[in-house]
Order: sequence, then structure tokens, then C-alpha cells
Amino acid sequence: MIGLIIADLRRYWVGALMTVALIAMAVALGTAIQLQERSLRLGSARAAEKFDLLIGAPGSEAQLVLSAVFLQPAALPLLGGDVLADLQHDDRVVWAEPIAPGDFYKGFPIIGTTARLVTELAPEFTEGVVFSALDEAVIGAAVDLAMGMTFAPMHGQVEHGEAQHDNVEYRIAGRLSPTGTPWDRAILVPIRSSWKVHGLVQDEDRDSGHDHDETHASGDLDETFVQGQTPDIPAILVKPASIAAAYKLRQDYRANEKTVAVFPAEVLTSLYGLLGDVTAVLSYVALAARILVGVSLIMLAVIHVLQRRHTLSALRALGAPRWSLFALVWGQAIVISICGVVLGQIGGLAAASLISSHIENGQGFSLPVEFASTDLAGTIALLMVAAVFAALPALIAFRQPAATGLRGGG
Repeated sequence: MIGLIIADLRRYWVGALMTVALIAMAVALGTAIQLQERSLRLGSARAAEKFDLLIGAPGSEAQLVLSAVFLQPAALPLLGGDVLADLQHDDRVVWAEPIAPGDFYKGFPIIGTTARLVTELAPEFTEGVVFSALDEAVIGAAVDLAMGMTFAPMHGQVEHGEAQHDNVEYRIAGRLSPTGTPWDRAILVPIRSSWKVHGLVQDEDRDSGHDHDETHASGDLDETFVQGQTPDIPAILVKPASIAAAYKLRQDYRANEKTVAVFPAEVLTSLYGLLGDVTAVLSYVALAARILVGVSLIMLAVIHVLQRRHTLSALRALGAPRWSLFALVWGQAIVISICGVVLGQIGGLAAASLISSHIENGQGFSLPVEFASTDLAGTIALLMVAAVFAALPALIAFRQPAATGLRGGG
């Protein structure tokens, strides 16, 4: 029977191939949407897992997370520097470090921060060490710059027009190991040097007439932050001492009209809700496409069986039992459905991987595209539905009397 099914499919290979392609495209659309939505959830959650509590100035909580965690360029309102000094002396805090996005170099964001934050977010280095002077920088794993090279930061991005800062030059001192987060595409510099570049603190150690060696020798790193002497900053990342401390800190800094405190994971959950709504709409579109394709395929299968009445009737006249005709038609439909579904899953995986790769190259954080156990259950359910609907043309072949087809001559 299997040989007969294969021989029949080879005979009508053009129609079979087109049918497989239709099924594959419908399945691929739904699979790609499902995998991409899961990929965005997993990737963004992993990117934010080391960001326990963010504190910033009043404004959009979502933008605070997008700028501080995912390094999306935006003009964040500035937070009073005294908040950082207070947090670093708070018993409920293990550490609190500043995050100051701003400048760029060749499209890579330059983030002013501290050596402590660098080692907390990415404790391992593939090359070099963390910065120890004001004119040193550490680069993420995906930053395509050479160790030891020097560069001057740019104010703004290339597409928006940029101006080079002439009063500072950084030397790359270390390269971080991959983290799978947007920080892999970041250039990290001492926040005090960032403040000096933008004229927020007085540069007592050097002037713009000194060369690079003199700058390095005199620009020792100072990461103490004192009340009344700390410039304003966009965001502070806080590592609470406990879960209870985290909630108490968030409550305290939410109650203050000058600050806002957020759990990045909580903000992402609300963003997932919006993403889920969009995904639901796309999923309904994919489902509608599958239904339309399914109905079309049933109609084509019925027409195909009716066109082959003469052949099927001849088989009946030669003694082929009814169940064998049923199995022949049903088996062909199942083989075509399995091929279409498998190719659709592969196509959906390829499409989702391509989209994720594009996002990774642009945003820097890893988007894992992977199947889950629920996907297997969904595939089995889809094949079961196909098996049920494939029975319709098979029943037509089963119920057709031999004499009817022979009289029709087709």
C-alpha cells in the first residue's frame, strides 16, 4: 500500500508539491510568530535578570528600563546625585552604581559607570582588565574595536549628525566576555570622565593641552560619591540586600516626588502584555490562513478524487476492497500533510531565526529561538485535525460503487 501511495504521488507530483507548499506556508507563518514572541520574552528576560532595582527621575518607567537595561537612546530626565550617595550608605543596599548613557562611537553607545558595576554585570574578561584610570574604557564582547586603540567619543549618532568631543580620548583597556545582553555592544567608561566631558565637574587633574600619557598618569580613578558633590545622573542600578529590602526601597523611592523606582522585570511583564496583544492578533491571522488553506485543500482533494473516479472504479472492479481505496486516498493526504507541516515548522524556525539574528545585530542582546514541549503537542494536534479532514475525500472513494465510475468513463 505504501508503494502504491508513493507511486500515485509521483504520478501527480505537481499537484502534490503545490499542496505541500501551501500547507508549509500556512504552518510557517504561525510557527514564526509563536517562536519569535517566545524568543523576545526569553531574550529580554535574560537581559534584565541582573537588574534588580532601577531608580531614576520621575518620568516613563518603560523608557527608564529601555534606556538603562537595553541601552535604547533617549533623553532621560536627570536624578539628583545626592540620591546615589544616600543609597551607597543605606544598610538595605549591597551596592548602588550609576548608569549614564549619552555619547557614541561608531554607533556603539558609551555608558558612564563604575568599575564595580562593570564587574557585577560581566565578571569575566576575554582580554585586558577593567578600567583603572579616567581615560580608560572597557568594551563589550560585540564591540568591533581593537584592544589598546584610542578614540574620542561622539555626541550623537551618525544618522542624526554627530560632533566629536575634543577634550577627551579613551584607551581600550579590556574586553568583556559575552553576556547575551545589549551591554555586549556597549563601551563602558568611568562616569567621572563622562561628567568632565560634559562639563559637569571641574577637571583639576589635567587640561586639554596634555598628551595621552600625561592624562593616563594623572587621571586616577575616584569612585566615591559625596553628598553635595555628585552631579545629576540618569539612572542608578541597585542591588538590594534582600527581597524585603528591595520592596521597601521601591516603596520609599516611589513615595519621593523627586524619584521613581522600578523592578525591570515588572515593567517587562507589562510590556509583554502589549506584545501578547499584538501576537494574539497575528496568531488569529495565521489561524485564519491555516483554515483557508485547509478548506481549499479539502476542496482540491475532493475534486481530485472525483476526477479519478474511473481509476478508482477500475481498481474496485479488479477486486480491490473498499478499505484499500480509503487507505490509498487517506494515506496520500496524510503524507502530503506531514510533509507540509514538517517543512512549515522548519520554515518557521528559519524565519524566526533570521528575524532574531537581525534584532541581535541591531540591539545586541541574544534572542534564543527554540521549540518547547507545547509546540510538539500543537504539531500533533494539527496532524490529527489533518487526519480527520483527510477522511472526507477518502470516504468519497470508499463509498463510490465500481459501476458508477466505469460508466462515467473518467
